[in-house]
Amino acid sequence: MSATEPSTPSADTPRVAVLGTGIMGAPMARNIAAAGLEVRVWNRTAAKARPLADQGCTVAGSPEEAVADADAIVTMLTDGEAVESAMAGLAPPRGAVWAQTTTAGVAATERLARRAADLELEFVDAPVLGTRAPAEQGTLVVLAAGPERARTRLAPVFDAIGSRTVGMDRIGDASRLKMVANSWVLALTSATGEAVALAEGLGVDPRSFLDLVSGGPLDSGYLHAKAGVILDGDYTPSFSVANAAKDARLVREAAEAAGVRVDLAAATEDRMRRAADSGHGDEDMAAGYYASFPER
Repeated sequence: MSATEPSTPSADTPRVAVLGTGIMGAPMARNIAAAGLEVRVWNRTAAKARPLADQGCTVAGSPEEAVADADAIVTMLTDGEAVESAMAGLAPPRGAVWAQTTTAGVAATERLARRAADLELEFVDAPVLGTRAPAEQGTLVVLAAGPERARTRLAPVFDAIGSRTVGMDRIGDASRLKMVANSWVLALTSATGEAVALAEGLGVDPRSFLDLVSGGPLDSGYLHAKAGVILDGDYTPSFSVANAAKDARLVREAAEAAGVRVDLAAATEDRMRRAADSGHGDEDMAAGYYASFPER
């Protein structure tokens, strides 16, 4: 069954509310619907949600409408503040389970868990690893931290959006692990952009550098992927510069709270902000490359 051919929900199918239908949330909602679950979606910019009406989802006019009779709630928004705003004033059914998949950081996740407790919801801290393509393919890696019962209830959702679920018991541990993973991804992204920029600045064909490391211990599929984005000049976002800056900030803040100095994350935050300020905020995070050229 493909994501574009949703199956028909049965009478006992869990009702899922998906709040946020951007680059990640829209394909996640499609895949949940394709798995046969009943899906109601909402997005602050309504036009981004409307196409899902033809892909097995019901489009809600407000967060309240989306969660009104939901058994499960999935949030995939820009950041923790956006999630807090969307959930403010809502009254979902007591006992519903909430999968918080936004990369919100440790501090915001703790606040959202308290909000879930106030609403009498079962909360699972569930950030995902992956960008646009894995979201579309349903091959994200779900980091799920929370009570086993809640994770079990969300298994049909996690199976629909991901190829693997990494379970943890303590809420917040998934967000902590996501910060570590993001620190690595962001460092690779910045290093790739700098290497390509330096090659160009020194009059070296960047492809000769890629050939030099290809197949050796310094090689990386991610290096070739992001260098390819830069060299092709196609910055269709899999994950945007603005979001990369946000994630680098979250890594830095989590590290500072833990008493750890993360120079690379801080430098990446600065690079991504400079690239965003020069007009590349909505482009793929590989466009952090432009931070190496203040005149561009």
